[in-house]
Amino acid sequence: MKQSFVISGQYIDILAKNIFPAQVTIEDGFIISIEPCATARGEYLLPGFIDSHVHIESSMLIPSAFARLAVTHGTIGTISDPHEIANVCGVDGVHYMIQNGKQVYFHFFFGAPSCVPATEFETAGAAIRSDEVEKLLSNPDIYYLSEMMNFPGVLFKDEEVLKKIAAAYKFGKPVDGHAPGLRGAQAKQYIEAGISTDHECFTKEEALDKLKYGMKILIREGSAAKNFEALYELIDEHASMTMLCSDDKHPDSLLEGHINKLCARAVAKGLDVFNVLRAACVNPVNHYKLPTGLLKVGDPANFIVVKDLTSFDVAQTYINGELVAENGKSYIKNISADAINQFDAAFITEKDIQIEAVHYPSKDNLIPVIEAIDEQLITNCLWETPSIEAGFLKSNIERDILKIVVYNRYHKSAPKVAFIKHFGFKHGAIASTVAHDSHNIIALGVNDTEIVNAINLVIKEKGGISCVKEGVDKVLGLPVAGLMSLQDPYEVATQYTAIDKMAKSLGSKLGAPFMTLSFMALLVIPHLKLSDKGLFDGDQFKLF
Repeated sequence: MKQSFVISGQYIDILAKNIFPAQVTIEDGFIISIEPCATARGEYLLPGFIDSHVHIESSMLIPSAFARLAVTHGTIGTISDPHEIANVCGVDGVHYMIQNGKQVYFHFFFGAPSCVPATEFETAGAAIRSDEVEKLLSNPDIYYLSEMMNFPGVLFKDEEVLKKIAAAYKFGKPVDGHAPGLRGAQAKQYIEAGISTDHECFTKEEALDKLKYGMKILIREGSAAKNFEALYELIDEHASMTMLCSDDKHPDSLLEGHINKLCARAVAKGLDVFNVLRAACVNPVNHYKLPTGLLKVGDPANFIVVKDLTSFDVAQTYINGELVAENGKSYIKNISADAINQFDAAFITEKDIQIEAVHYPSKDNLIPVIEAIDEQLITNCLWETPSIEAGFLKSNIERDILKIVVYNRYHKSAPKVAFIKHFGFKHGAIASTVAHDSHNIIALGVNDTEIVNAINLVIKEKGGISCVKEGVDKVLGLPVAGLMSLQDPYEVATQYTAIDKMAKSLGSKLGAPFMTLSFMALLVIPHLKLSDKGLFDGDQFKLF
């Protein structure tokens, strides 16, 4: 039997744009009355925050551990796309996330992954076809069709793609989008196929183009991709059509804050606080038809108490009438869980990642080089003079051109090698099995010895992230699909902070070197990427 209690404060009616002192009565996990009163404490009562698009796996935490941190920042639910674990473990991975999330007081609203694998130009650990997607969508624990990254498939009416979209509509569930840079007639066609949202806009002009065709825009600010500065004005200009999301959030940044920090930044920009809270609390609930309530009579008691409407520091978080966090302390317990994984990669040697200049793509004696861009997922294709020694291509530290390697973790296969600019390393190497979307092993560094050492460290752990520097190494094992840890989230955040600091000591100026590295194999984001099958031209959508 849940407890009954009364809580008072400054009640925020977001849609009516009204604030008044009130007493809220909760019985058995539901709100039974909201009564205005003469006086109440100065703290504010409002619906909990919803992250409108996030991959829980990118926090390196299983769902129950993610919840332990998120509730301290007033997040009561997430629109969670489990396609990271699905690319490794298939439908079993989706069910793993659902079941683990159910063990704590938190609302995980999972979607059915639409693009597993993301493309045919990479090797994933599983494939989820339209019949399996339809079966997932029939499950009441699945709330939507996850981001449709295969926008060429939508535009060219691929049969499998259209079947997945049709299945979502059969069950009355929305379809999330993913169409970076798509504009004009093609954007209109994509949206009219039934795609309702996009979180990939990196200019206001692109977002406005999609808005005019009826698409809702999720304003993303994660650990690597940061689009808030470009898009925040839309919150006031299109209050009913915007939401806030993180997409990918590493454990150290989740420890610091979540959607509450975006609310503070938006209000500091001079935006209407009610519009900001609409994007953070109300619009996700309405769009995805979430059973969380909006702090109204008869709703489940999912709400938060914030100290003010500038910092949005959270005093208390309630989920289903239970106090789950208070003044930065989480009351969600650590949940023990088993690992699920798929990993079959053999240790490699320096010889395995050597590449002869004559066998590398070139044009006019220049080679294609990936240009990494801080805080963005998009890359550029540069044509640079190669560094050659004894007929083999090498990293060039002085020109900030480093070797990057992708190594198949699922089947025996030779590593694929390319070159990348703007990581800034002067020493060492890093490696990771968090490599969107197929999650093969990805690594880069200043020399072959340290690249190989970094790769072999994560192979030994059967998944994880590693950093090596002049004989010193660190590794954070991620036994759950090579993506997530089973450790206490505070310990994971501490370990990640240490290895991230070490990676930055190699010379990188990037805000999140590991997160940026993880997207260098994401073929569905232009312009130049590397998969386990080779260098990929995102504009022509084909391998070099």
